[in-house]
Amino acid sequence: MNKIPVLKASLLAVAILAVPVAQAAAMTNQEYKDGKTRIGAEYKTAKAACDSLAANAKDVCVAEAKGKEKTGLADHEFAYTGKAKDKTAALVAHAKASYAVAKEKCDDKAGNAKDVCVKEAKSVETAALADAKRDGKIVDAKVEASEDKRDAEYKVAVEKCDAMSGAAKTSCVASAKGKYGKT
Repeated sequence: MNKIPVLKASLLAVAILAVPVAQAAAMTNQEYKDGKTRIGAEYKTAKAACDSLAANAKDVCVAEAKGKEKTGLADHEFAYTGKAKDKTAALVAHAKASYAVAKEKCDDKAGNAKDVCVKEAKSVETAALADAKRDGKIVDAKVEASEDKRDAEYKVAVEKCDAMSGAAKTSCVASAKGKYGKT
């Protein structure tokens, strides 16, 4: 079994996971729109470059161009929002794009070699999709745990305010609401 596709998929997943969420706050709405436009233009250029190719080489080139566009848009969306669901969507986009390209490359082979190639590509995709799903569940669990902790801390702060009265209590409750993001 060829370990290279597995290694590539693993490295790709690590690279996506390393994208800092802090980037989300740094991108303006205009930069987001410009990035999408740039990605679309890069796709058109890459696809046009495929026109000079023939047969399966052209199919592979087009699959690579489409994959680069889809992964670029997904990565860009995550960089803009910083949301866990967008991170998962980016991981899924990378897995599907890698599979599409690998599957096209398998078309150059015949017989059992082609069957093995397709199965290996599918195996790498399945593993990458499972990793994306797992990472999404981990992030969701962390967010839920964080919310639970914040709610508990808020209840303690409000309970402390109950020992006060009048304006002091009102001020204390307002401060607790502000600190723990309650409305």
